[in-house]
Amino acid sequence: MKEILNQYKNTDVQFLRTTKSAVVITGILLLTACSAPKVSTKLDAAKLPENFDAQRKETSNETFIPLKTETFFKDPKLEALLKKAIAKNPDYLIMQERILIANSHLKVAKLALLPSLDFVADASGTHYGKYTMEGVGNFDTNFSQNITDKQKINENVSPNFFLGAKVSWEADIWGKLSNRKKAAQQRFFASQQGMRLLQTRLLSDVADLYFKLIALDKQKSIYDNNLKTQERALDIVSAQRSVGKATELAVQQFNAQNNNIHAEASELHLSIDQTEKALLTLLGEYGGKIDRSSDFLAGHLEVLNQKISVDSIIHKRPDVSEAYFELLASNADAKSARAAFFPTVNLGGYAGFNSFSFNTLFDAGSFAWQLLGGLTAPVFNKGQIKQEFYVSNRRQEISFLQYQNAVTTAFNELSALLHRNEAYEDVLKYKLNEIDHLEIAVNVSNDLYLSGYANYLEIINAQKNKLQAELDFVDIQLRNANSQVLLYKALGGGIN
Repeated sequence: MKEILNQYKNTDVQFLRTTKSAVVITGILLLTACSAPKVSTKLDAAKLPENFDAQRKETSNETFIPLKTETFFKDPKLEALLKKAIAKNPDYLIMQERILIANSHLKVAKLALLPSLDFVADASGTHYGKYTMEGVGNFDTNFSQNITDKQKINENVSPNFFLGAKVSWEADIWGKLSNRKKAAQQRFFASQQGMRLLQTRLLSDVADLYFKLIALDKQKSIYDNNLKTQERALDIVSAQRSVGKATELAVQQFNAQNNNIHAEASELHLSIDQTEKALLTLLGEYGGKIDRSSDFLAGHLEVLNQKISVDSIIHKRPDVSEAYFELLASNADAKSARAAFFPTVNLGGYAGFNSFSFNTLFDAGSFAWQLLGGLTAPVFNKGQIKQEFYVSNRRQEISFLQYQNAVTTAFNELSALLHRNEAYEDVLKYKLNEIDHLEIAVNVSNDLYLSGYANYLEIINAQKNKLQAELDFVDIQLRNANSQVLLYKALGGGIN
C-alpha cells in the first residue's frame, strides 16, 4: 500500500513540475507576444474614381484585355522590328536573367520551411594526455571487468567513426519563415511585372524612333520637292535678269535661299543616320539600314470607344502591378521581422553508426541516435530586433507611398491621353487645308511675278511659308504617332 501511495505521490510531484514548467514557458511567450509591436496595415490605395473624365460617363466591370502590338500599331515593318528587339536587346536579356535569379531566391525561401537532412561520414583520431580526464578515463576503462575485448579503447590514438544522418528543423510557429517565402514570392511576381514594364518601354522606344525615321524621310522628300520649286523660280528670275526685268539682287536672294535649303537638307541626312544608329542599338545590331514604311499607318484607336473599367486597366499596368507586389513583399518582410520577437523552437537529431573502432562500426551495438529540442527567446538583443522591425515597417510605408503614387500617376496619365489622339485629327485637317492654300499661293506668286504684279520677295515668302507648313504638318503627324505610343504605354503595353 505504501508503494502505491509513494508512486501516486511521485506522479503528482512530476505533474506539478511539468505544469510549473508549462506555466513558465507560457508566461514567457505571453510576455514576448505582448511586447511585440504591430505591423502597419496600409495595403490599399485611395479609391479610384469611376470615370477618367466628366465626358466619359459610361464604365464597365469587364476585365481589361491587354493590347497586342500587331493590332495596335498595324504596321508589319514596325512589328518585325519589335520582335527583333525582344529577341536581341541586351537590357531585355539581362532582365530575363534577373527573373531567373528571383526564381532561385523563391526556391531557397520555400526550401527553408523544410527540415534540413545531411548525410555525415566523420572520422577522427585523438591522442589524449595522461593527465587529462579523457586519458585517465580511457586507461581505467580498459581494466574494467564489465567490457569485452571489442570495447577496449586504443590509448595512444583514440579514433572516432560516425556514419549516418543528421536532421534539423526550425518550427515556423510565428510565420517567420513562411513570411520570408511570401516576400520572395511577391518579389518574384514584381520582377515579372518589371520585365513587362521594361518590355513596354523598350517597344515604345523602338516605335518612337521608327516613327521619327518616317517623319525624317517625309521631311527629306519635302526638301527635295521644295528645291525643285526653288530652282524653277531661280530659272525664272535669271531669265528675267537677262532681259532687264529683274535685278542681280533678286538672283542672289534666290541663290541664298537655295543654299539654305541645301544646308537644312544636309542636317536632315545627319539626323536620319543618327536615328537609325540609335534604333539599331536597341535592336542589338552593329549596323545596317532600317526597313520602314513610307507613311504613318493608322493606329488602333478603337480602344478610345470602349467602356473602360478604371480599376481594371490601372491595376493591369506593369508599373502599378510591380509596385503592388513590392508592397506585399515589404509587408511580409515586416511580419517576418516581427516574428523575431517570439521564441524560436528548434528540433533536431541524428541516427547512425558510431564507434571508436572501424571493425565494430557496423555492429548492431554501434547504432546510436539522439533527439534534440530547443527553445530560444531573445532577451538582451531585443533592442536590435526592435530596430530591424522598425526599418522593415518603414520600408513598408515607403512601398505603400510608391504604390499610391504609381496608381495616381497611371490614372492621370491615361486620363490626359484618352482624347489626345482625337484632338490631333482636327489639327491635321486644318494644317492640310493650309498647305493646299499655300500651294496655290506659290503658283499665283509666280504668275503675278511674270505679269509684273508681284516682286521676287513675294515668291520667296510664299515658298518659305509653304515649306514651313509642310514641315509642321509632318511634325504634327509625328506627335500624333508619339501620342499613340504614349497611349500604348498608358494602357499597360501589350504582348509582342
